[in-house]
Amino acid sequence: MVEAILIVLHIVVCLFLVFVVLLQSGQAADLAGAFGGGGSQTALGMRGAATILQKLTTTAAVLFMLTSLSLGIVGRTERSVIDDLEVPVSAPAQGSEQAPAGGDGGSGSQQDSGQGSGQNGGRSSERPSGE
Repeated sequence: MVEAILIVLHIVVCLFLVFVVLLQSGQAADLAGAFGGGGSQTALGMRGAATILQKLTTTAAVLFMLTSLSLGIVGRTERSVIDDLEVPVSAPAQGSEQAPAGGDGGSGSQQDSGQGSGQNGGRSSERPSGE
């Protein structure tokens, strides 16, 4: 129930924030700003008294952050989606009981450990093939 109320409030705040931001005029919306005539402004615009639209934008942005954090906290569960996955149990490889290849004096025969197959001629796949 709380999550549904937060979702509705979040959507209303999002729409209000978009509406208020779109109502504001740009920093250099006049004709002089198009030709570089706004030299007296700072990088983020003039610092004057905040208009009602700027105060509404700030309030909506704070409410948006609070509802976002609240939805993240309320929507958090103790279980993960990964907990529902079933991991298949694989049988051990047939050649796993024998000594590793290369330790027998170089007999040249490789077991079914996967290292002898492929295009790299028995080299480890960690090495780049362009050597």
